[in-house]
Amino acid sequence: MKIRGFENLHVDASWRNISFLKITTDEGLVGWSEYNESYGSRGLSAVIAALGETLVGADPRPVERISAMLYAQTRQAPGGMNAQAIAAIENALLDIKAKALGVPVYELFGGPVRDRFRLYWSHCGTYLVNHADAIGEQPLRSLDDVEALGARVRERGFTALKCNMYRFDGSEPYVYMPGFARSAGDRPELNLSRETVRALRNQISAFQEGSGGRVDILVDLNFNFRTDGYMALARALDDLGLYWIEIDNYDPEGLAMIRRSVETPIASCESLYGRRQFRPFLERYSMDAAIIDVPWNGFSESLKIAAMCDAWEVNIAPHNFYGHLSTLMSAHLCATVPNFRIMEIDIDDVPWKDDLVTVPPRIENGELILPTGPGWGAEVNEDAVRAHPPK
Repeated sequence: MKIRGFENLHVDASWRNISFLKITTDEGLVGWSEYNESYGSRGLSAVIAALGETLVGADPRPVERISAMLYAQTRQAPGGMNAQAIAAIENALLDIKAKALGVPVYELFGGPVRDRFRLYWSHCGTYLVNHADAIGEQPLRSLDDVEALGARVRERGFTALKCNMYRFDGSEPYVYMPGFARSAGDRPELNLSRETVRALRNQISAFQEGSGGRVDILVDLNFNFRTDGYMALARALDDLGLYWIEIDNYDPEGLAMIRRSVETPIASCESLYGRRQFRPFLERYSMDAAIIDVPWNGFSESLKIAAMCDAWEVNIAPHNFYGHLSTLMSAHLCATVPNFRIMEIDIDDVPWKDDLVTVPPRIENGELILPTGPGWGAEVNEDAVRAHPPK
């Protein structure tokens, strides 16, 4: 079997594009993976194409060797888009290899430990602030709306939700994301204010009231503060009984200091690449839960990261705010590792999201059911992708 070619496909999903890599072979087998270049990775498709050129004519099945060679070729510029490109290629090659053997990807790595995964409804309310029309839901405009949303999460059978920070103290509701410079007037100093603390406590309380205290609340602080701000805000939330506070911080010692100063569990590491970047965070006991991004790291590397975490008695959760194929890829990771904690999934999304794959993820009572088909368990529906071209 030989690799015949690489193709990138992109689909409009309102506030971002969803992208797929298609690898074809001379025997008719097709491998798929999902990646994303809408959040800080513009030009990723070109990097994938450049690395892919070196693989045309090669056997796609020795995936570990191919990944190692691609890492070596990019060793002088590790991480970043090179890592994401290698991951996209690796994930599509694993799809081919598993299909060639007629098994799901998780069977290549010892079979499933579990076949159901507890989910949390991610970005709960975030997209409803600015993109409610694209989703087909009512916009989020007040704390009363937050309370109603908490009730909807509970009624849909979910037992956990994660929210970002959104504010209702301006002329219009807005998502608070200074760490990503998403709003006019965002400043790089990332200082914490009393008003921000008050707004977030009110938001969490509204979710707790609406869900009747029967839904675990996770809070994602992203890159919005520096170490002192994270510490002060985490302490201010410590009495609310949160499932975790999620912090993006590239300083393992600073994150460890935050963790030691609060009772609420700390989750982190979704923006790291590979075992080498995770290692200092584990050595310093920086987090209670390690978040691993399968589209960024590749499935095989994600398993190695999870094994490292297991040695430090740390459970893992996939970073999964993408499309359905990414959800299926992440489900294979959750199935394969012993140290699973909880799985992320976006529920609020464009209405054609299910059309993009032949077998959408199956959810029952707030749990994802493990796919059983060969490869990742679904194919990309190219007709549906082409029906929604990027704007």
